[in-house]
Amino acid sequence: MGRSPGDLLIFVLKRLLQLIPVLIGVIVLTFICTHLKLSGLCNAVYPHASKAVIDACNAKYGAPLLPQFVSYITNLLQGNWGASTLGQAVYPAIAADLPATIELVLAALFLMIVIGIPLGVIAAQYGGRWADHLVRIFYLSGWATPTYLGAVLAAVFIGPALGLPTRGEYSTVVPPFPQYTHMSVLDAIIAGNFPYTVDAIEHLILPASVLAFINMGIATRMTRASMLEVLPLDFVRSARMKGLSEFWVMYKHALRNALITTTTVLGVTAGGLLAGTVVIEEVFDWPGIGQYAYDAIGGGGSVANFDGAIAVVIVFAIGVVVANMIADILYGVLDPRVDWR
Repeated sequence: MGRSPGDLLIFVLKRLLQLIPVLIGVIVLTFICTHLKLSGLCNAVYPHASKAVIDACNAKYGAPLLPQFVSYITNLLQGNWGASTLGQAVYPAIAADLPATIELVLAALFLMIVIGIPLGVIAAQYGGRWADHLVRIFYLSGWATPTYLGAVLAAVFIGPALGLPTRGEYSTVVPPFPQYTHMSVLDAIIAGNFPYTVDAIEHLILPASVLAFINMGIATRMTRASMLEVLPLDFVRSARMKGLSEFWVMYKHALRNALITTTTVLGVTAGGLLAGTVVIEEVFDWPGIGQYAYDAIGGGGSVANFDGAIAVVIVFAIGVVVANMIADILYGVLDPRVDWR
């Protein structure tokens, strides 16, 4: 019996409902881990703050846990995620910075797909030969490269060598058009400003490439493994016996089936990429939530922002959970063996 669009809708709704208790669990665990009274907590978080700030912090986080939790959930639902020691509200800052991080993650995912997947196909096609070994050296090099080292090397050597910008979203501090989405490339496209669109893409290339390179092995290795499982199957041999070109056999028949596993793994990876943006954004001065997180924990000598750090943890956790849900839905859509009902 075939699957109807109505079955797909029910399948998606079920996954959304299953997401609710998971998100509640994430928020509860985050609260418990960050609000338990620890000796010297406020002094550690705000080492250079005034006595008034320390006393206010002790009063806030030294209260009984249950009243804190009720107040925490109430404020969270109302969009009041606290404020920094400088009095700046956390939620508006995160809401403004998150789109830039999403843009960076999507660009890295795009590069992982258009480069990593074909490399996985090549590695499987020439399994055990020099091409396979070169591909494995490439993605293992990415896995073995610390994020900070890769970002610094790209900013110091690769960027100048290729004539690519290494700081910020645009060559000017403020672009001459409204930023509706806070995604540099998309805002430039909406404004119809071609020079700034090119400029925004050039600024995005290096941070997205470093983030993609470090995580490229996930797409490449999963594609290679899936292709090696698919290539010996009867339908691939039949396609070759029909006289189809090797390119058509590999990319039309074999890859189409191998992508089921790769696509779902990439969906899960998208959530993990969020955490990798902290270092990338700081090195390339990318104005996203990763840089906000770095500043919130007191990076670069800035004043620590405890409420901001907690909010970033929640956003990252929600990002991972949502990415897992999307991957689950994609698996159900791509694999006809999954029952939607």
